[in-house]
Amino acid sequence: MRRVEDITEALWGAKVSPSTVSRLNQKIYGRIDAWRNRPITAEYPYLYLDGIALKRSWGGEVKNVSVLVAIGVSIDGYREILGVAEGAKEDISGWSGFLRGLKDRGLRGVRLVVSDRCLGLVESAAEFFPEADWQRCVVHWYRNIFTHSPSHKVREVAAMLKAIHAQEDRESALAKARAVAEKLKLMKLGVASQKVLEGVEETLMYMSYPREHWIKLRTNNPMERVMKEIRRRTRVVGSFPDGKSALMLAAARLRYVASSKWGTQRYMKMECLVQRSRNSLAG
Repeated sequence: MRRVEDITEALWGAKVSPSTVSRLNQKIYGRIDAWRNRPITAEYPYLYLDGIALKRSWGGEVKNVSVLVAIGVSIDGYREILGVAEGAKEDISGWSGFLRGLKDRGLRGVRLVVSDRCLGLVESAAEFFPEADWQRCVVHWYRNIFTHSPSHKVREVAAMLKAIHAQEDRESALAKARAVAEKLKLMKLGVASQKVLEGVEETLMYMSYPREHWIKLRTNNPMERVMKEIRRRTRVVGSFPDGKSALMLAAARLRYVASSKWGTQRYMKMECLVQRSRNSLAG
């Protein structure tokens, strides 16, 4: 509270009482909550999901609190931050509650979910969007394999993995993945080789969608800007007194991002997806 009073005095040239600060906070919180819980009225074929861990002071200890975020690409091709919520941790109960809230607010038309392979997330997405496909973020998959590669070989391994996703179709990508796995085995990287064979199919779902969208569907990159913004704003705070304050700061920044060029500039041309759907129905 002392820090808030100092800031307000510097801004307005006068001291602001703790009760006034509290009233201002409640007013702002009300607006942010209204934005977070607004009805979802459009269709969002593409849904990106991710979470970020922030520090929270609790009983004299500093613990993690997760903020879960959902970004959708509408049928008109615009990005929108559909949901921001607190999750005790990124487990199946946290993600289930979050996704249930999105559906209750009206989220529909989801065809592809893009995320990391967080077990709770993947299971919850399958439960609440059973007709949607799931795309594992290619970059996160690469990083997972890098953990099983010595540092001096990471650059070489990265080039090999990128070659998989440079192929022109799914069959060619799978064939390339088998070749990469064999080469990794010859390099004495047996675990990395096995990881490639086990996980590559999860990273190729984007190839079932219009080629024009591939580069924006194979990774969780749309999340990068918003997550960096949260980290940048929360880093100066350190640890929060409670989960509510952490959530409110994160949501406030995301609301600002959504109103900027990030959210007002068309992200994808969706006519190709719409036409594909029409052709499928006609067939």
